[in-house]
Amino acid sequence: MNILQWIRSILFSVQATIVLPIIGLTYAPWAMVSKRGAYAGCRAYARWVIWTAGWMINLRCEVRGTPPTMGALVAAKHQSFLDILMIYNALPASKFIMKSQLKYAPFLGQYVTKMEFIFVDRGKRGAAITKMVQEVEAGRREAGQLVIYPQGTRSAPGTKMPYKVGTAILYEQLQQPCYPVATNAGVFWPRRGLYRRPGVAVVDFLPPIAPGLPRDEFVAELEQRIETASDALLEETGVAHLYGKN
Repeated sequence: MNILQWIRSILFSVQATIVLPIIGLTYAPWAMVSKRGAYAGCRAYARWVIWTAGWMINLRCEVRGTPPTMGALVAAKHQSFLDILMIYNALPASKFIMKSQLKYAPFLGQYVTKMEFIFVDRGKRGAAITKMVQEVEAGRREAGQLVIYPQGTRSAPGTKMPYKVGTAILYEQLQQPCYPVATNAGVFWPRRGLYRRPGVAVVDFLPPIAPGLPRDEFVAELEQRIETASDALLEETGVAHLYGKN
């Protein structure tokens, strides 16, 4: 890790933190009266972070595959805050399933509540899934892309974590295609720390899994696709050996 990249990383993180309330306040009047305003404010912040990452820390963001534009379930690998921004920016009408604590976060909580994101308590698994299904069913009057993280939390590149049953329940309930999403974003923007590695962060929208598969078959297929593609993206970075690969 070189000193110059450390300085760039710190400056990047500072400006991204400062800009969040600026954009939040700028869009607040529109967001308070319109869901479109809330979406626009969040998209403005996502695009700002992605743009500044390119020239401040030499981190380019690339979306591969074909993101859905109609109603769909999106099941994504989660390694970093960056992959959230990239997926959000790539989808026209996303609704994320989020841990309930985030509804109280300054600016973020108010915006995602207005956009009708779905909050669940990860500490109460059965109740969380029931609530999740009920809220998804109630929101079907509006087409959109429901984004869930099948492993339930961030995981470091190259690590294996179990895929939870909630995604399969939603897949059965919605009867919509499920788009697996792979990523290598955690290589460049890790879960902890300020250092940001230069390179190309990728989120890859893989071909959809059609509705109708049995639960166990769906989970196995989803995990195989996401993990295989994420490992391939890790190999592309040239630093797979740092994560126990090769």
